[in-house]
Amino acid sequence: MTLSTPLSEIPRVGSVHQKRLKKLGITTVRDLLFYFPRTYEDWTQVVPICDVREESFACVRGTVLETHHARTFKKRMSVTNALIQDGTGALRVVWFNQSWLADTLKKGEEFMFAGKVSRDKEGIHLASPSYEKVSEKPLIHTGRIVPVYQETAGISSKFLRSLIFPLLRTVSVEQDTLPEFIREEKNFPRLQEAIFSLHFPESSKHAAAAQERIAFEELFSIVLFMISERKKIAKEKSPRIPFDADLIKRFVEKLPFQLTDHQKKAAWHILKDMENPRPMNRLLQGDVGSGKTVVAAIAALSCAKAGKQAVFMAPTEILAQQHFKTISSLLSPFRLKIALLTGKTDVWTSPKLPKEPIEISRKKLLEKVREGDMQVVIGTQTLIQDKMKFANLGLIVLDEQHRFGVRQRAHLQTTGYKLQTPLVPHLLSMTATPIPRTLALTLYGDLDLTLISELPKGRKAVTTRIVPPEERKQAYEFIAKEMQKGRQVFVICPRIEVTEGKNHLEMKTVKEEYEKLSKDIFPSFRVEMLHGKMQQKEKERVMDRFKRGKIDMLVSTSVVEVGVDIPNAAVMLIEGAERFGLAQLHQFRGRVGRGEHQSYCLLFTDSGSPKTKERLAAIQETASGFTLAERDLALRGPGDLAGVKQWGFPDFAMRSLTNLKLVEQAREYANKILDEDISLTKYPSVKKKLGEMAKRLHLE
Repeated sequence: MTLSTPLSEIPRVGSVHQKRLKKLGITTVRDLLFYFPRTYEDWTQVVPICDVREESFACVRGTVLETHHARTFKKRMSVTNALIQDGTGALRVVWFNQSWLADTLKKGEEFMFAGKVSRDKEGIHLASPSYEKVSEKPLIHTGRIVPVYQETAGISSKFLRSLIFPLLRTVSVEQDTLPEFIREEKNFPRLQEAIFSLHFPESSKHAAAAQERIAFEELFSIVLFMISERKKIAKEKSPRIPFDADLIKRFVEKLPFQLTDHQKKAAWHILKDMENPRPMNRLLQGDVGSGKTVVAAIAALSCAKAGKQAVFMAPTEILAQQHFKTISSLLSPFRLKIALLTGKTDVWTSPKLPKEPIEISRKKLLEKVREGDMQVVIGTQTLIQDKMKFANLGLIVLDEQHRFGVRQRAHLQTTGYKLQTPLVPHLLSMTATPIPRTLALTLYGDLDLTLISELPKGRKAVTTRIVPPEERKQAYEFIAKEMQKGRQVFVICPRIEVTEGKNHLEMKTVKEEYEKLSKDIFPSFRVEMLHGKMQQKEKERVMDRFKRGKIDMLVSTSVVEVGVDIPNAAVMLIEGAERFGLAQLHQFRGRVGRGEHQSYCLLFTDSGSPKTKERLAAIQETASGFTLAERDLALRGPGDLAGVKQWGFPDFAMRSLTNLKLVEQAREYANKILDEDISLTKYPSVKKKLGEMAKRLHLE
């Protein structure tokens, strides 16, 4: 057996198990060994039977005196009973629907049992405990610290333990990917030892040490990868785009609103960066509605007037269309040719065209882009296809950049100089997802950070209310009054994350809510729905009708991007609010409050748990997305923040991303190694891991 051995060659893993394990992302021996436990059960204390107490958890060692199997007709299930004893007393053990145990637990044989102690009319007993024969040492399910894994239908933790334990004893783990001098300075165990201790630790201390080692290594790898990307790009040359003060002044004067101080500072940083002969790599973070698009439009204008092309890339067609309309409007006084290129529709506009943009064939549009006739191009990931070539690309703007992996950003930048001398375009990434500083430093360490935390003047704060079940009727009455005034309403239904039938359940939730709201609660209003299984044209039609005020209430899944600007939308109703992170709830809330009317965010929840109340109270009391992101990080961990899951690291490693001291240590080590050897020739295993990491980063 080696790490690359497929599951089909592992004893006891048939085709059915292979399919089930694949759902957990396990297809090889390596996947199994790196499938770490989510928690542990401590069964190290084996107690005498006489000390077993009701409503406790206990691990006991006993000899089987008798077993018998019976069927209960009332509940239509089978019950297996065993009576065991040690030198201090006897105890009954009970399992349901496991009739084969009557043959497995042979009279006179000694077993270990670990589970919960319960009581029924016949007295106390161990209920459905784990068990294993004492003679079959080493014990892996009882009598020790036992790993518990994320499971799926047909794959239990017990099955995973029985597969992983023999592999750990026979398979040699690859060369350490943490440099030896770091491992020694940090006093970490070697990789082979750490992996064994993660699955089957001798003590809680050993498990913690192994987790710390693996977590630090993952953190170090992220930071090293990001800094190496940054150092590589810093060596490239970029087109110098001069800062034209008169041009920017004219743009600002023509705006129908005033820029905030934060917008002005952000634009200044970006324009000064673009004057340099090396590539700008900047992340513009701004709360929902903070005006990032205007800042990006300033950069695009500066680029286009300097004779270079600018690209805006959005993760969805709806957002790309919104950017096209907004940017075309903002830049209309400056006589630029602007194109929209998505998977379905290609259009363009220029001063010589009528007000409405005209459709154009894909072939013709690509030709115009290739010849440099299009100055600003807006689109989706279509822009990184091989057919896409630019004449003189000077600036790339990525919206909601967490949707794109590092390699996608790099690919778009290299696309820019397919027909010219190798000048790397400047890169401006934007995100409305508030990312805590520690996390941003780690995950986006290849980017400079600029923050817009100031909202435009005159923007009214959105009133946020938690609505328990008993207050739903009053909330619906309030919503009806708002719609009678002409206001529009968003309804967001939670995404149901299940392995089986995920899309079906997700659609059913939205459809059921739509049926209830349109027929039973608001029959006199225009209610429509939006979900991910609809055809693109149908989604566009619905969003267009909503924007034009032809729909009063839009019921949508959370996975559909509803980030279009609807100034008349004044109510955001979120069903099952407890299922979302604070940062995500804040994103939804930002969809309203964009017009002159007072807006409201109603958090519908069926959960009365103290933890839920604490979380939802935070969003009710706080308007700052960055404050909420920090709270979310503390309450739920980094994996729940947008864009983080694409790294694919275990939960305990994810938690290390919140430790600023650890992040700084990792950055120090990474800089030290790269300053000495940027090509990593002295660290081949590290170089190999970074290559694998690059493949793992992908479009969500």
